Amino acid sequence: MEKMRVAIVGYGGMGGWHAKHLLASDVAELAGIWDIKPSQREKAISLNIHVYESYEDLLADKTVELVTVATPNDVHEELAIQALNAGKNVICEKPVTMTVESLDRMIAAAERNGVRFTTHQNRRWDVDYLAMKKVHDSGEIGKVINIESRVHGSRGIPGDWRQEKKYGGGMLYDWGIHLIDQMLMIFGFDQVDSVYCIADYLTNKEVDDGFRLDINFKNGARATVEIGTTNFIAMPRFYLRAENGTAMIADWKDETKVVKCTKQYEGNVIPVQTAAGLTKTMAPRNEITTETYTIPCPASDVHDYYRHYINAIRTGTEQDVTYEQMRTDLRVILAAFESIETGTIVKL
Repeated sequence: MEKMRVAIVGYGGMGGWHAKHLLASDVAELAGIWDIKPSQREKAISLNIHVYESYEDLLADKTVELVTVATPNDVHEELAIQALNAGKNVICEKPVTMTVESLDRMIAAAERNGVRFTTHQNRRWDVDYLAMKKVHDSGEIGKVINIESRVHGSRGIPGDWRQEKKYGGGMLYDWGIHLIDQMLMIFGFDQVDSVYCIADYLTNKEVDDGFRLDINFKNGARATVEIGTTNFIAMPRFYLRAENGTAMIADWKDETKVVKCTKQYEGNVIPVQTAAGLTKTMAPRNEITTETYTIPCPASDVHDYYRHYINAIRTGTEQDVTYEQMRTDLRVILAAFESIETGTIVKL
């Protein structure tokens, strides 16, 4: 299959990430970039990457079939619709945009022009997420009760547009969109019932620099998504609790530790002393009633994102990140903001 020529608008951190992977892709080739900052254009030139004279110049390149938008969130809609109206397929960095109404205008532009549009939910290829999904889907330790997903750091929000509300800054939009999408991939996009969210404004009074979001699903399962940027000791990346066991991933690339309960009840449990008291309830289990093992990290290739999307464009098949999935991810985030503001559980 002939490689698809891709151009990038926005050559910052994520624009550079896309460029690096396109240069190594087996299905796409980098046609060039455009950025409004001269310093970023000069950086690309120093790496022998073609720099267009303007965004209009990029869109006029008839050899470009796909445009990747990697700019601050507030201009995603404008730039994506320009590209779609120029007959280009589009990948938009996450969050795809900041409102459902904005997203619907982008989708309408894609459909009107007979081209494809999607967003870059690349963390569907994270090995830790894939491992948790595997445990959930296997049913090996019974019905899943809840999954906790956390990313913790201690450096606050990066010192750029992500600290400003008008650009779509804050951790719900920045990291939340990834972890929410992963949870909905596990439990089902059509299964969300309600959300409750609290946020931190510790290093930044304008946008959230951390949050804890509880998602309730129609089947009674729960998910907790937590981002912290003032955490000097990180909690486990994933913690899954099921009817007959527990699974945990301590850090990004760690194997999954599983403790499976093989016999629910023990006889003659001996109390243990904990601090200033005794307890049978919290006494550790013996090896007779549990089985402990690890699950290796599943295989994953980040290049599959472009492979799958370009294949969908070429063949007319369904793309990985669908319009309805994008809508639901955004609806959960907007419900989380409403929950923060009202202090209540918000139904979707």
